[in-house]
Amino acid sequence: MASAGGAGAAHSEKGHVPSRRFVNILLGTGLLASAASFLYPILKYLVPPKLPDLGNDAVLAGKVSELKPNTAKIFHFGTRPGILVETVPGEYHAMSATCTHLGCTVQYRPDLREIWCACHNGTYDLNGRNVSGPPPRPLEVFEVQVRGDEIYVRRKGEA
Repeated sequence: MASAGGAGAAHSEKGHVPSRRFVNILLGTGLLASAASFLYPILKYLVPPKLPDLGNDAVLAGKVSELKPNTAKIFHFGTRPGILVETVPGEYHAMSATCTHLGCTVQYRPDLREIWCACHNGTYDLNGRNVSGPPPRPLEVFEVQVRGDEIYVRRKGEA
């Protein structure tokens, strides 16, 4: 009987080795997945996203006949929105319409003569400088060219 019990105990230990290994693998995989789920958001926060290319050419933002003094128009500049403002007859300002805080689309407030972001009440002046609220940086300002009745916008510094 002693030999039968000893053989059974040895057989029983061999049976537990594969299940113990399976449990260790399962626990190790769970721990690795948990660590990855904690580290991924931290890495996404620390590594800035690539900015989309706005394109190299000038874009048609609108027509002179479409805008009246103290009005604005949203236009597409590549994949992002831009805003064109006519302050007084013949004076135009163009800038990115993407708020530098969280990327909301800004709008023109004719009553205040400011660019306003409705998401968190951020404001910019007509030169794109952040005036109040949470926006950390000014808006990107574009160069405006009037050709006949058409208003073209391009990034500053392009030939």
